Amino acid sequence: MSRRDDRAQLTPSVGSRDHASGPKDAPLTLVEYGDFQCPHCGKAYPIVKDVQRALGSELRFVFRNFPLTKIHPEAEHAAEAAEAAGAQGAFWQMHDRLFERQFALDDDHLLEYATELGLDADRIRGDLEAGTYAARVREDFISGVKSGVNGTPTFFINGVRYDGSWDRDSLLAALQTLVP
Repeated sequence: MSRRDDRAQLTPSVGSRDHASGPKDAPLTLVEYGDFQCPHCGKAYPIVKDVQRALGSELRFVFRNFPLTKIHPEAEHAAEAAEAAGAQGAFWQMHDRLFERQFALDDDHLLEYATELGLDADRIRGDLEAGTYAARVREDFISGVKSGVNGTPTFFINGVRYDGSWDRDSLLAALQTLVP
């Protein structure tokens, strides 16, 4: 068993540019590097939701994009669509919709989801065509590489990579051991 200090550290640490759900001063911060088209991330999605419900105000959850474009060709635009939705104040709504409808992430569906969420779909179409959020997604990806991410999902708890199982009970136990 490695010492805590030997595990990969989150780089950069969570800041104002991140999409965060939960109190800023929560004692626990769970960061996920994820890919909207990754089937493992799709399986992790309801687990993270359950962990968020279980820990309530004790947990802040942060999602960073890590699209594995060679094996998930629609992941990049899905990440950009989530960022474009975020610019309209609806990152988390689009995040959830993308994981709930992982089976349909082509551009037409991304725009359909934007419409369903009450967003300006024409603006999102323009953002996707112009690559408006490509650099933002790339920044997340590079931060993941610097943090030692090599697959998705990869989790960090309070800035340290969590290498254990991410089933509900294991992830929840790992988090609960750090609650003051």
